[in-house]
Formats: sequence, structure tokens, C-alpha cells
Amino acid sequence: MDTRKRVNDALKQAMKDKASERLATLRLINAAIKDREIAARVDGDDGGIGDGEILAILGKMTKQRSESARAYEEGGRLDLAERELSEISVIQEFLPKQLDEEEITSAIRDAVAETGAASIRDMGKVMGALKAKFTGQMDFGKVGPLVKDQLCTAGDC
Repeated sequence: MDTRKRVNDALKQAMKDKASERLATLRLINAAIKDREIAARVDGDDGGIGDGEILAILGKMTKQRSESARAYEEGGRLDLAERELSEISVIQEFLPKQLDEEEITSAIRDAVAETGAASIRDMGKVMGALKAKFTGQMDFGKVGPLVKDQLCTAGDC
């Protein structure tokens, strides 16, 4: 079942269950997906977006809420931080399992070997291969420096 259908099914179930907080989060997810579809249509695409793009949207939403929750906690607004964290838990239901450190390291090693990357100039190829296979399963902001370290040990930096 594709991610969009799972979100819509969960939305319908939340309406039946009268789960207002969950329903609000699911509506935000739907709105973000529709916004991306509209942007794609404006850019000349057919308007359809794939699961990879939806996973990227969900990843971005999770990251935004994590940053907001941290800011709210620092500001002493624990009620707002709690709401952000509950939204994160709803969003993460639709994301694939996050890879742990060991799996990320192994994936980077495989991507470097697969692309034939020999120096830091090949970092884009490696990141592209990782994004194609592991969208939504790892934080690419944190993976970038790991790829760089891997390429620096393989070649000269």
C-alpha cells in the first residue's frame, strides 16, 4: 500500500474515532502532499508525486517539529513542545524504520563501492545513490559528514 493511501486511510479512521489531535496532524500531512503536487503541476510535471517525495516531505515535517519542540523546551513552553512531539509520533508512523549507526555506515560503504567513488569530488554520486535507496530512513544532514569522512579515508582530502 502506498504512503498516500495509508495516510488517507488513517485520516478516515481518525475521523471515525474522533481523535482530534491525530486528525489535525494527518490533515497537515495531506496538505503538505497536496502543496507539493500543486507545485509539481506549476513546474510542468503531471502533478503526481511518488512515494519517495512523500517520504521526503514527511522527513522534513519531522525535522521541523523536532526543531520547534527543542525551541519550545528551551523557552519553557513544555505544553507546545509536547504537542510537537505528539505530531512527530503520528508522522513517523508513515516513515520507514530509521537505520542505526552501524547500518548507515554499511550503507555508505556499499554506496561508495557501488558508485566507484574515489575522492571527495564523488560525494554527490554517493549521496545520490543513498537518497535513491534510503529516502526517509536516514537523516542526510548527518550522513553527509560521514560520507565525507569515508571518502577522505579512501582518497586524499
